[in-house]
Amino acid sequence: MTDNRLRGLYAITGQHRGDRLLSDVEQALRAGLRLLQYRNKSGDPDQQRTETQRLRALCDRYHATLIINDDAALAAAIGADGVHLGRNDGDIAAARRLLGPQALIGVSCYNDPQRARQAQRQGADYIAFGSFYPSPTKPDAARAEPKLLETWRTQPTPACAIGGITLDNAPRLIQSGASMIAVISSLWRSGDIAKAAASFRSLFE
Repeated sequence: MTDNRLRGLYAITGQHRGDRLLSDVEQALRAGLRLLQYRNKSGDPDQQRTETQRLRALCDRYHATLIINDDAALAAAIGADGVHLGRNDGDIAAARRLLGPQALIGVSCYNDPQRARQAQRQGADYIAFGSFYPSPTKPDAARAEPKLLETWRTQPTPACAIGGITLDNAPRLIQSGASMIAVISSLWRSGDIAKAAASFRSLFE
């Protein structure tokens, strides 16, 4: 049975830090965001620990799920709900041993269905495909086509679409089989975070 947490808007944190990060995230949570990934590639460990602890408390208040990008040890340390693993971020089995059977483990599979099938066999809870459109966060990312979602939709492991997703192009990806839509810029740089979060959520209703 698909975990009911793995559907809808999947917000990934951007360049905001400190109090601005907490303020932005709370605006989205108030508008109904229930799945958040903390992504901070450049912060020092103390900053990451402090920010994730504060986000953990905030997500608890709004009954939201918190995933940590790349770092299973940090996820375990702050009691996050899971971890998202990229190509060089460790293996699923090690993350599972560290985080336990109830943790959510997602895996970036880019445009590679073979990698996705392998991750599924190893126990991934969801697969992330993309980039579907040009992305300001990862401008050089490999491109994926919506057909990949259509092919994958018969698989039991839900798919998350990522990369340059906007309110205009998200419906096609959802129709193609995406259970989750991961967004960064289209949410945090929208000018109205609450309105954008609510609009993305409504695409799944």
